[in-house]
Amino acid sequence: MIALLKRDLVLATRAGGGFGLAVAFFLILCSLVPFGVGPQSATLRPVAPGILWVGALLSCLLSLDRIFALDHEDGSLDLLATAPIPLEGVVAIKALAHWLTTAVPLIIAAPLFGVLLQLPAAAMPMLVASLAIGTPALSVLGAFGAAVTVGLRRGGLLLSLLVLPLYIPTLIFGTEAIRRSAEGGQAGVALMLLAGISAAVLALVPFAAAAALRINLR
Repeated sequence: MIALLKRDLVLATRAGGGFGLAVAFFLILCSLVPFGVGPQSATLRPVAPGILWVGALLSCLLSLDRIFALDHEDGSLDLLATAPIPLEGVVAIKALAHWLTTAVPLIIAAPLFGVLLQLPAAAMPMLVASLAIGTPALSVLGAFGAAVTVGLRRGGLLLSLLVLPLYIPTLIFGTEAIRRSAEGGQAGVALMLLAGISAAVLALVPFAAAAALRINLR
């Protein structure tokens, strides 16, 4: 399992689909928003939580189609399906590799992007906490979408249409936690609901993704 994780981390970096692309996209999005809505703090602050979470969500979406595509192309996925490692474990490791190479750099860079969008300093810890708690669900749900569409030609658009509706609950509660923290309110309930969503996704979705892979590999 550790060897598989190391392999996926190396492949993600060499293939050009790792943290650099996601962070660059996030930076461009956060830089363009002030040009579109205006640079005034009164305009940016109310929309900053939503923009930051939408940016993180779309940045994670960029490399989802690569989770299983490279292994399917070179035949490694067939070997993994017949290996002693449970296929559910393979899905979990690949989702973890995607989270480490895509979401973790976004979490680290998020405070800088929050400054660009005039997010109050008091909300910065909640921004980091909500992304750290919510983004694992994005990677695991993305792995499910990648498993369903593996082997399809031009499956990237279908993957996006399949995964984006599943991201909505995480987006809602992640944004709400930051918004309440920025307004000086209590964000504990929203953060707990976000954690509950991530826990449920981590517990259940790898089994659904593994079942989808088995069907596609028949």
